[in-house]
Amino acid sequence: MILGHLFGLYAHPKKEWTAIDKEHEGIQSSLSHILLIALLPPIFAFISSVFIGWRIGVGSPIFLTQNSAFAMSVAMYFALVGGVFALAYLIYWMSRTFGSTPTYTQALELAAYTATPLFMVSIAAIYPQIWFLMIIGLIGIAYSVYLLYTGVPILMHIPEERGFIYASSIVTCGLVLLVSIITGSVLLWNWGIGPVFSH
Repeated sequence: MILGHLFGLYAHPKKEWTAIDKEHEGIQSSLSHILLIALLPPIFAFISSVFIGWRIGVGSPIFLTQNSAFAMSVAMYFALVGGVFALAYLIYWMSRTFGSTPTYTQALELAAYTATPLFMVSIAAIYPQIWFLMIIGLIGIAYSVYLLYTGVPILMHIPEERGFIYASSIVTCGLVLLVSIITGSVLLWNWGIGPVFSH
């Protein structure tokens, strides 16, 4: 069921991870979850960039043209979906090192549900103040990391001590992926595929 575990991950994460581990609804369910939840950041970024305007300091709000904002939103969507799949592959690839033998579907479930809070806090972009978004973003990152640390031992079927090291390795890989996405964005900007501001 699409988004079926969403409430449980916030209300009782350990219990919900156990339910996810028992059900293993398959790659189609994880894929549906990723494709749907990854729509949130691009949609809210588009709305805030075109209709509300971003405020940096006390100056006038900054707007993007609709075409520019749409192109950047589409690129963001594919980067987010690709990032989740890449993280799932890294989870799967590292699993043998920590004595776990998951399927790629299990790794994808872990990556998809762990990324969910980070994607959902993008709703805060309807109030595009940098200080506010940084606070909300940190909360989203913190909860995603918490879900990762609680989910790894359950989904990967390893002791909590080993799960802690495994999860820490995943966080490191996630940071590398994030830096790669940012670097890719900067390269696109240098090639002329960047924001176009409206006046």
